[in-house]
Amino acid sequence: MITINANTKIATLLKQHPDALEAIISISPKFNKLRNPLLRKLMAGRTSISMASKIGGCTVNDFFEKLQPLGFSVDSETKADETTESVAVPEFLKNISAKDIAELDVRPVLESGKDPLNLILEKLKPLQSHQVLKLINNFEPIPLIQLLEKQGYQTYTEIIDPDLYYTYFNKTEKVKNTDAGNKAELTDWDEKLKYYEGKLKTIDVRALEMPLPMLTILDELEKLPETDALYVYHKRIPVFLLPELKDRNFEFRIKEITDGEVYLLIFKS
Repeated sequence: MITINANTKIATLLKQHPDALEAIISISPKFNKLRNPLLRKLMAGRTSISMASKIGGCTVNDFFEKLQPLGFSVDSETKADETTESVAVPEFLKNISAKDIAELDVRPVLESGKDPLNLILEKLKPLQSHQVLKLINNFEPIPLIQLLEKQGYQTYTEIIDPDLYYTYFNKTEKVKNTDAGNKAELTDWDEKLKYYEGKLKTIDVRALEMPLPMLTILDELEKLPETDALYVYHKRIPVFLLPELKDRNFEFRIKEITDGEVYLLIFKS
């Protein structure tokens, strides 16, 4: 059995031992959402023990105590990567007008067993740089924060009480430039499509609900031969997927047909 520390990913624990899932769920009621295989797959690969302890309102040692009986060795000396120091209120929240704050309470969505990612994306889309999305939740959505920060958003989380978190997202100019850059740089669609002729795996995710399109694409990429490419029919540019692709050393090309029809070509760098 492997040695674990505060930075070990939840996905690693689940792969190493079949009883790790129930052990983790027993730590906090907030981990019950891990029973949903889609949410589990989406969250587990990005979430460390340290991050999960914040989400669950518990400690890293609570994880260690539950996992050691399963045979995991513990390295308690390794510190968590993420900082635990308090963060000052950022400039984008100082003196902001109430009319420039859009609120979204995702607690009812999560309680119903659904993923709020699509709702969050729709709320973020029309915001200007002087406006802020205030996300109301019963935990700090750390994986979501990391995804949006990769896109160029500024974020800040305010803990009202152990079961009430306000997380703020500010759409900076960097977000707009990144989106424009994605469109501007992908000008060799026909050339890449010809290169992978006869080596294409095609999937259609247009009819799938969030987060199934992202999960389906990532599943297919795990099985894709390095010499091949994945051709995807999508209904929008998957902004949350793109940084994940780059992290996994994939390149992509995008061809927008209409507002509701987008083609993607994804291949190994």
